[in-house]
Amino acid sequence: MPRCARTEYATTRLSEVADNVIEMSQTISQDAARRIALAAQGFTRPRPARPGLRQFSRVLDSLGVLQIDSVNVFERSHYLPVFARLGAYDKSALDALTHSRPERVTEWWAHEATFVRTEDLPLWGWKMRALRERDLAERDSWAKAHTAELDWVRGELAARGPSLAREMETDVGRSRGTWWDWSTVKRALETLFRWGEVAIAGRTSTFERRYALADHIIPSHVRATEIPREDAVRELVRRAAVATGVATASDLADYYRLPVNATAQAIRELQDAGVLTRVHVDGWRAGDRQLDAWMPAGLVRPRAVTADALLSPFDPVVWSRQRAERLFGFRYRIEIYTPRHKRVHGYYVLPVLIGDRLVARVDLKSDRQAHVLRVQSAWRESGAPPDTVERLSQVLRATAQWQEHDSISVGSRGNAADTLAQSLVAPRHESP
Repeated sequence: MPRCARTEYATTRLSEVADNVIEMSQTISQDAARRIALAAQGFTRPRPARPGLRQFSRVLDSLGVLQIDSVNVFERSHYLPVFARLGAYDKSALDALTHSRPERVTEWWAHEATFVRTEDLPLWGWKMRALRERDLAERDSWAKAHTAELDWVRGELAARGPSLAREMETDVGRSRGTWWDWSTVKRALETLFRWGEVAIAGRTSTFERRYALADHIIPSHVRATEIPREDAVRELVRRAAVATGVATASDLADYYRLPVNATAQAIRELQDAGVLTRVHVDGWRAGDRQLDAWMPAGLVRPRAVTADALLSPFDPVVWSRQRAERLFGFRYRIEIYTPRHKRVHGYYVLPVLIGDRLVARVDLKSDRQAHVLRVQSAWRESGAPPDTVERLSQVLRATAQWQEHDSISVGSRGNAADTLAQSLVAPRHESP
């Protein structure tokens, strides 16, 4: 990737921001912190009557990423943050943006596996180069031992254009042995993808990735843009601050999986420039120590948040379990990989946002053959407001309609299962 004049992200050009540096930390309440965080995530915006491309793009701009996960027992994860913020929408319209427009939206490891704006790829160029250098420098690395296979994959993509891994595997025998049971072709594709040489051209209707050489599908001006590591990290920290509203240094580093020391340096520079303001949040402590937190300078603080929504386990509001506990007093663990007899709340459990609090959780399954939304378990949190079950019922009815289910069935597990079934006037089933 040739070096050229760096991209000018106007919002982080430090010479152009105000010189007013906050010397004293202000203290804000936990209630205010929750509202600030939820507003930053788009939960104070009115829901459009007919969400479309403009609204999808706005959600992606606000969040920075849509995390991808293949579990489909209820719904694939990346659809859910959009539904939580916009309400019911046509999933095929979102697919048209995320699955077939690589010049606008593509994928990379910007948090975990995520959809990102293609224009933003240069912000991770430094990390792509570092991963390549590390993989090729390690004496016993897979990449170093399979340079011939990597070259073969490069050549195949050059000849074929965008391809599925299984299409390329028809020409070579599978080489098994890894925990994931990936073929050598698949591993080579994923390695080149991490390095930025291969990009994702889209997804099939069954959610398979189409791989292509980045030179073939990423716009030339994006490929030609190289941003120095320090500038890129500073911009990503700023964006993380905007997306979180109020956050600790560890929150900001985690949002885009940034190095801790580089994040700390970026925070100092952004604070000195007046871009970030240091604050303390009541109750945010590490042992006896009050945690420092930061907010974008001049942030408008909402007086109220009136959202009712289901959150994906991989929604930015809760993907950091420690942050969710700090913000909401909500201890949350995903139990997909927990043996059934050890699960507390269920298999695919979604936190329920009512107003500015997480007040319940439900384990959901889409029975697509029977067209039934199955609530396998329903749990009301201690101190949840009296209308929690009624509002959750409304959310579940809207969810079932969005999923094109004809009915809702409520299982036998959870301290809210009986009252929820009564509120929904729903049939019951025995929870697994």
